[in-house]
Amino acid sequence: MSVILEAKDLRREFGALVAVDDVNVQIEEGTLHSIIGPNGAGKTTFFNLVSGTLRPTAGRVFYKGEDITDLPVHKTIHRGIGRSFQITNIFPFLTVHENVRLACQALGKDSFRLLRSHRKYRQYLDRTDEVLGQVGLTDKALQVAATLPHGDQRKLELGMILAPDPEVLMLDEPTAGMAAEQVPELMNLVQSIQETGDKTVVLVEHNMNVVMSVSDRITVMHQGALLAEGTPAEISADERVQTAYLGELYDSAAEEGTS
Repeated sequence: MSVILEAKDLRREFGALVAVDDVNVQIEEGTLHSIIGPNGAGKTTFFNLVSGTLRPTAGRVFYKGEDITDLPVHKTIHRGIGRSFQITNIFPFLTVHENVRLACQALGKDSFRLLRSHRKYRQYLDRTDEVLGQVGLTDKALQVAATLPHGDQRKLELGMILAPDPEVLMLDEPTAGMAAEQVPELMNLVQSIQETGDKTVVLVEHNMNVVMSVSDRITVMHQGALLAEGTPAEISADERVQTAYLGELYDSAAEEGTS
């Protein structure tokens, strides 16, 4: 497999705090690669550096061999990288169909021709229908987004990311706020999209059961640095990973005991 996304000596400082400490990671094309770590490990900062929403203090980010470190987010999207956020990012007062159609149109040549009827853009309507089918929301196309259950809102956000047909999907805590029974359905959907659409998925996720069940490869961060990397089986057996997570559990228990 070839490397599609790469971080080289990536570093981010916030004053005296080193949030990401010279991290090197290679994401292979067509895989589901998870970034995990205890609270404060630097995984979200690292994710934001790779996705272009945060600039590094040092180091570079490469996509298909091209240096994209200094590109703004809208240009990385045009290159083929789509990302989600921990907080659901949809247009709550538009319908499900309108949310996805706007996401389709945003990257087209007609994105600012707002006075022309959207019915003139048949290709965007066709793509919208296709995406709604992919994420299982066809029967809710005319429903106002704000009225959807949280799990369906997450599906809608995934659909909006898929709209321009990116090669890389970067998902930041996609199961956050979801009821436990909704999580398997969403992650099965993500896996299906990754496998059938030949997508690469980069996942930041706190739910270890999810990570271990869906990942091809896992990167573990601890105190801003790369702690371990490998398959789910290798990570599960790694004593350093076990110690890092046990330390977090002990800290949490101590805080609860003093509160």
